[in-house]
Parts: sequence; C-alpha cells; structure tokens
Amino acid sequence: MRFEKVFVFLSLVLFFGCTGSNKVGESNTITIFHAGSLSKPLKAIADSFMVENPEVKVLLEAAGSVECARKITELGRECDLMFSADYKVIDELLIPEFASWNILFAGNELTLVYTPKSKFGNEINQQNWIEILLNPEVYFGRSDPNSDPCGYRTILTLKLAEQFYNSSGLTSSFEAKDNRFIRPKEVDLIALLETGAIDYVFLYRSVAIQHGLNYLRLPDEINLGSASMEEKYAAASLKIRGSSPGDTLLIVGEPMVYGFTVLNNAPNADLAKQFAEFFLEKEKGLKLIERSGMPVLSPLIVKNEKAVSTSVMKTVKKNE
Repeated sequence: MRFEKVFVFLSLVLFFGCTGSNKVGESNTITIFHAGSLSKPLKAIADSFMVENPEVKVLLEAAGSVECARKITELGRECDLMFSADYKVIDELLIPEFASWNILFAGNELTLVYTPKSKFGNEINQQNWIEILLNPEVYFGRSDPNSDPCGYRTILTLKLAEQFYNSSGLTSSFEAKDNRFIRPKEVDLIALLETGAIDYVFLYRSVAIQHGLNYLRLPDEINLGSASMEEKYAAASLKIRGSSPGDTLLIVGEPMVYGFTVLNNAPNADLAKQFAEFFLEKEKGLKLIERSGMPVLSPLIVKNEKAVSTSVMKTVKKNE
C-alpha cells in the first residue's frame, strides 16, 4: 500500500514535470485563428515561414471570422494572430480589449460557384441565375451569417440584387430555400458541391480559383468586390449576433477587405510579430495571397498605427 502511494506520487511529479515545459507561450509555437477562405494561402505562407524558421511551429485553426473572434471573446481561447475575411470583425469585436491594431491587406468578391455536374451549369449567366437557383430542382448552399462574413455578405448581395434586378421579395425567397445546406463557414460547402449534393454555392472568387471550380461573376453592383461601388453597397444592411449573447452588430454593405492583427495577450508575441513581418513582405506572404486570387491592397491600410510595433510598420512601409 505504501509502495503504491509512493508510485502515484512519483508519477504525478513526472507528469507535471514533463508538461510544465510545454505551457502556452513557453514554446516556439504560434497559433493563428483565421477565416476559412484563407486556409490554402495561409497554409502555404506558414509552410514557407517554417522553412525559414525551422525551430518554429505554426498551428492554423480555420473557422468563420465571427466565430474566430468569439473563440477569443466568449470562450477565452488564446491565439497569437487572427486573420479575418472582414476587417470590421477585428474592429468591432476585438479592439480595444483583445487587440490594438488592424492591418487591411486584400480584397475579394462574391461569386456563384458550381461544377460541371451542377444543374443548368452550362447556361447560367448574370440574367438568369436567380431563376435557376430558385428552381425547386436546384440546390444551393451558403454559410451562416452569424458565424461567417461570407454568410452575411451573401445576404447583402441578395438585398442589393433586389434593387439591381427590381425583384421585390428576392432575399426572403432565398432565405426560405435550402436551409439544410447552411454551414458555419463557406469552405465547409465545397465537399457538398463536389459530391453533387448541391449545385451552387455563394462563395468567394479566390476560393473558387484555389479549388479549380467554375464560377459565375455577379455584376459589380452587387458582388461587393468593386471599390467604385461603395455608395451602392451601403444601401444594404443586416444585423448579426454581436460579441456576446443578446448583443447585435449592424453590418452595412461595403467593398470586401480582409484584415489581421496580433492579439494583445498573444502567448508568443515576438514570434507573432515575426510572422506578421513575413506575411507583409511583398515577395513572401503577400505574393502568395495575390497568387491565391485575392487582390492585395496598395497601399496597405493600417488602423491605429501607433500601436503597431516598429518592425511590423517598417515592413508595411516597404510596400509603399
């Protein structure tokens, strides 16, 4: 009996002694929460970063951007950087308590994505896509507006389409159809599309390019991808769940812009800044972003520049 107690005690000492050296923030690991639409380019960037820094491990965790923010604000999850498909998620849900700055780096646009197996895929165009998607024989998918910017941007596009095509009730017709194909983030729908469970997905152009999928470009007046249409986009809005239960957040239509930040309590802040610098290098991270089908902003836009480290700002300035 006495031997058993000693054995248990020694086992506990060994267990906590071994795990103590792997506490969050004491390793060479950085964790990045990011939008699903950035999965492929960020994987490529992280791999390149780890080649240059073989002692560092980069952990990537994809979710809808709003869900990423809520992991931080509601669940108390720690991460080093967050990349959002909508810069406003960082502005509205993370700054100032959880982050201090936001660097806006790229744009995108909403498209209708499909495959050669999609019904009417050989005839869909900017004039008939509404009729085709509302056909009872056709199934489409979209992401959850309360979790993912692609989801609320889909609703904004539909509201703008009501005006553009002079089609009253269009948004409610779409919202009432195919709700079983709503997913937390837009990339979750790709498998459904590729297996033929659905025919179309409201998805970013960059994701279609990255996955080699067919896509229909929607008119600039509704695709949220044109900087010159800012005033038109602002005519559409909706409310989503805010940073805590019971709160709401007003989303107003505007051209798509992605943003990222280093968290105030980043467990490995120095490594996080090093990754940010690598990401912002024109011939490194930003080059891979552009190759993924996302137009890089020129110049980059920095919100609350005073809070950004000198080394990160120096990298930003090199792009000008």
